[in-house]
Parts: sequence; C-alpha cells; structure tokens
Amino acid sequence: MNTFTWVILSGAVGGAGVALLVNEVLPAAPKLRPALDRLNPAPAPPRQPSTETSSAQAQAQAQLGAWLVRRLPVRLPRKDLDLLGQSAEAFLLNKALLVLLGLFAPSLFTAAWTLLGIGVPLYAPAVVGLILAALFWFVPDLMIRRDAATARAECAHAIAVYLELVALRLAAGIAIESALEQAAQVGRGWVFLRIRDALLRARIERTAQWAALKNLGARLDVPVLADVADFVQMSAQEGASVYDTVRHRAASLRTEQLTTEAAAANADTEKMQAPLAVLCVLIMAALAFPALLNAFHQSS
Repeated sequence: MNTFTWVILSGAVGGAGVALLVNEVLPAAPKLRPALDRLNPAPAPPRQPSTETSSAQAQAQAQLGAWLVRRLPVRLPRKDLDLLGQSAEAFLLNKALLVLLGLFAPSLFTAAWTLLGIGVPLYAPAVVGLILAALFWFVPDLMIRRDAATARAECAHAIAVYLELVALRLAAGIAIESALEQAAQVGRGWVFLRIRDALLRARIERTAQWAALKNLGARLDVPVLADVADFVQMSAQEGASVYDTVRHRAASLRTEQLTTEAAAANADTEKMQAPLAVLCVLIMAALAFPALLNAFHQSS
C-alpha cells in the first residue's frame, strides 16, 4: 500500500472518530415511547392491608364506640352526623381519644422538663390536663357544626340545580314522578345520591315520593327539601302543574344564596379592617420613629 492509501485510511478513521465523539457529546433526540412512559408512569399497585387485621380493628372500634354511646349520657348531633355520613360511635370515640390526649399530654411535657432540670409543681400537669380535656371534649362538636354548615350550604346549591333539572323535564311534558327520578340521575354529587336513594326507597316500599323527600329533609335538617316535597304533594293530590312554582322556587333559592354569599363577603371585608388599621398604625410609627428619635437627641 502506498502513502496515499494510508493517508486516506487515516483520514477516514479520524473522521469516524470525530463523528462518534460529536454523536456522544450532542444530546440525542429522545425516543417517543420511553419519553411517554417516563411522563405517564403506570400507577403502582396499592398495598392492601391485611383484611383480617383491618376488620378486627374496625370491629373493636365499633364495639368501643357502641359502649360509649350506651354509657355516656351526652346529646349527640345526630342530624349533623347523618348529613356528614358519620356514625355516633366514631364521633364519641374521637371525643374520648381527644380527652385522653388532653389529660396525658401535660404529663409528658412535665416529664421532659423534669429531665432537663426544670422544676414543675406536681399539681400543674393535673390542672392543665383537666383544662385541656374539657376543651378537647368540645372540639369534635365545633368541627361537626362547621362541616355541617358547609354541607348544608352545598346542599342548597345542589337542590337549586336539581329544581332547574326537574323544571326542564316538566317543560318537556314528563310527569312529576318521572321528572324527579330523571333529574336525580343526572348529578353525581352526594346530594343527588341522597335524593336518588330516597326516591328509590320510596319506589321499593311503594310510598309517596313527597313523604320520602320530606323525611329526608327532616332527617338532614335541610328545609329546602321540604319545599320540593310540597310541590310533589300538591301535584299528586290536586293534579296541578307545578312547572312555574318549581322555576320560581329555584330562582328564589339562587337569590337567597347570592344574598347569603354577599353578606358573608361583606362580613369578611369588615374583619379585614382591623388588621389594616393596625398595619397603618405600625407603618406610621415606623415612619415617625426616626424624626422623634432625632428630635429627642437634639433636645437632650
């Protein structure tokens, strides 16, 4: 092989090496399938706890809650609990656990302070524990009351939509009984599910729909459902058309909701006035402090 051939082969090998080096340095375009797999990974299968262990724990908690319901002479907010889908046993068990936490939490802090060399009177954890236990006893009641108020406001919004759906089906010439059931099938929220279950139970037990809706409203303490039951009862007993009544009630319910939300917004705005006033006073004090300090130094 002559010198020219060696030069060509050396240049080819050098060019191939440079090409491989550039190919390794420059980022390559990602393949579509691995990129999609990285962006949308398959969900990992959830780890299922032991069925026997969970069922035994649930049974033990239910038995302990039932014992508390029988032994403790307390007034339970059953309407609020039914509205939120909670049992009285779980509610009382939660209250009892919070009371125990309030009783023994100060003792733990006292033991830690004693180990650190901080002297604490012996009666202090007992007094503080009793105070915390009394406060923690009412915490579940406040939480249930707050959640129930939110749920009833949500229920009023859902019933306004439900009345509109019923009115649309009445305008199409559908009977009131079928209109109620078809409108309940549209929604997927918990309010529609409750109404659907009540209507289904009324059909199975062959009772009046208005009675089922009125019982549901009384059990959940939602007066708007009683209005719907009155429309159905009026249509069933008198055979009158309730289309205009349903539309007017839906419109008035929306107006009531807007008024309530406006009042809540105004109340929140008024609550913000005090922090804003304090902030303005702090800013004015910060601006006036250098001038007052300078005047004090000059006078001294």
